[in-house]
Amino acid sequence: MDLGIAGKQALVCAASKGLGRGCALALAKEGVHVTIVARGREALEATAAELGKVSPQGTAIRFVAADITTPEGRAAALAACPQPDILVNNAGGPPPGDFRNWSREDWIAALDANMLTPIELIKATVDGMIVRRFGRIVNITSGAVKAPIDVLGLSNGARSGLTGFVAGLARKTVQHNVTINNLLPGFFDTDRIRTVVGGQAKSRGVSYEAALAERIATIPAGRIGDPEEFGAACAFLCGAQAGFITGQNLLLDGGAYPGTF
Repeated sequence: MDLGIAGKQALVCAASKGLGRGCALALAKEGVHVTIVARGREALEATAAELGKVSPQGTAIRFVAADITTPEGRAAALAACPQPDILVNNAGGPPPGDFRNWSREDWIAALDANMLTPIELIKATVDGMIVRRFGRIVNITSGAVKAPIDVLGLSNGARSGLTGFVAGLARKTVQHNVTINNLLPGFFDTDRIRTVVGGQAKSRGVSYEAALAERIATIPAGRIGDPEEFGAACAFLCGAQAGFITGQNLLLDGGAYPGTF
């Protein structure tokens, strides 16, 4: 399927690795001019080179080494891609732990990274999308928004706040062909999941391998997700054909969530 977005401009956050990288790859393959942002320059350069190899000739690939959760980092990203047609919000999740050990500063950091940063980037870009009558905003949140994970309280709270905000705004922008949706990853092969599983293993006093096997056993698909298939779902939501989809929370978890809705 031709998604009809060749030549569009995309800003993809936390895109040097994992799910953000998967999204950037899928968009680059569609001929989207992609600007990727992450903190680590070495990984960014490697990912940018890979995007250049898979994208059609003439596609512009840019990278910005910056912390998107800071005002300075957002300014640098927007300077490199001032008028994105596509915005993929993503940032590393806060560490797992027991809520009794979290300070106010821990909560503020989680909110800054996983709620307020996406909102600031939406605020900076959505009006331009409305003027151009095309915009696709995809927020990478977490399957924990639907089925909270006990050790991820910081993430559960911050991402749920973003979800509530998006639910209202997405109904206002869609009349201008600007959609806002959330992608909720389950168990994907990323550094983040390895950290979470490691934290769970430590808290339970079991090996990492045992904790990993237990988690995979709860997934009806019988496997871990591939970041590139996550990216394909993101690219579809960014496509011209997805203009009637807004304010939705799309769960990609191999069937692990047991509910009907």
